[in-house]
Amino acid sequence: MDPTDEAEFLKLYRLNLIPLYVVRESISSLVWVLHDYFVTLEDEITYIWKQKACLSKIMFLWIRYYTIILVAFDTVQIHAFAIRGVTSRGLCVAIDPTTRIAGAISLWSIEIVMQLRIYVLFNRSKKMLFFNAGLFTISIGLFLWIMVVNAINRNKLIVNDLHIGLLGCPGVNGGSQWAQWIPATVFELTLFGFALYKGIMSNTIRIKIGNRLSLGAVIISENVIYFFSIACLLVFNNLMVVGATKIPWFGFGPFHAAIGIVTSRMLIHLRKFSYKNLEGGDDPHLPTLSISEPPTFRITVGEADGENIGTTIASHDVERAFPVIEST
Repeated sequence: MDPTDEAEFLKLYRLNLIPLYVVRESISSLVWVLHDYFVTLEDEITYIWKQKACLSKIMFLWIRYYTIILVAFDTVQIHAFAIRGVTSRGLCVAIDPTTRIAGAISLWSIEIVMQLRIYVLFNRSKKMLFFNAGLFTISIGLFLWIMVVNAINRNKLIVNDLHIGLLGCPGVNGGSQWAQWIPATVFELTLFGFALYKGIMSNTIRIKIGNRLSLGAVIISENVIYFFSIACLLVFNNLMVVGATKIPWFGFGPFHAAIGIVTSRMLIHLRKFSYKNLEGGDDPHLPTLSISEPPTFRITVGEADGENIGTTIASHDVERAFPVIEST
C-alpha cells in the first residue's frame, strides 16, 4: 500500500470507528432514550394512556415509540456493519438513503406537531396553516430530490474505498449531501420565528390565573424553548455534515434520540398541565367548596327601644332553589 492509500485508509478507518464508539462507550443514544422512557413512563401512563383517542395522543405514541425503534435500528446497523464480511457494495449504497429517510420520517412527524402548535397559537388561522403546510411540502420535496441524486452518485463515490478493508461502509460524503438537511432546518427556523414573534407580541404570556400561568402562556413559553432546541440540533447537524466544525460526524443516533426525547417530554408536560389545571384531575389548582350541613343565618329584623322586634332564621336547603324562611 503506497503512502497516499495508507493515509486515506487511516482517515476512513478512524471516521468509521467514531459512530461505533459513540453508541457503545458513550451510550449517548440507545441507553439515553431508554433511560428517559422509563423515567417518564409513569407520567405517560397517568396522563397519556387515560386520554381519549385524539390526534395529539396518536402523535405522541407514534413519536415516542418510533424514536425507540429508530435509535435501536441505528445501534444494530452500526454494530452489524462493523463485522467483517457483512457489508457489500450494494448494501453500502442502499443503507445511506435508508437511514436518512428513516430519520426524516421522525423529523417530519415532529414538524407536523410543530405546525399544529403554530396553528393554535395564531387562533386557528387557516392562512397560517396552509402557508406552513406549503413550506413543509417544499422542504420534503427538496429533501427527497437531494437524497435521490446522492444515492445515484454514491455508487461511484465509494467504489474506490470498498477494497481497502474498512469496518463498515466508507464514511464518505460528497456531492450535494451537505445540503441534505438544509430545507428542514430552514423550515424549522421559520416555525421558531413564528413562535418567537407570538411570544413577544402576545399578552397571554403575562396573564396569571391565581398562582399559575394560563394555558396560553405555557404553550407560548414552551414553544419558544422547544422550537429553539430542535432548531439548534438541526443547525449543529448541518455544521457537522458540511465540515464547518472540528467535530467529526458521529452518526444519526444522538440526533434521533434528542429530538424524540424533547418532543415526548414537551407533550407530556402540556398534557399534565391541562389535566391538573383545566380538567380537575389529581392535585387541581381549582377552588373547591365542601358543605357538611345546611348553613343557618340569624337575622335581626328591627329594633325598638333596644329590644328586638323579631328575628328571622334563614336556612338554605341545598336541594332546593330558594331558601326556607322560618319566622319567630
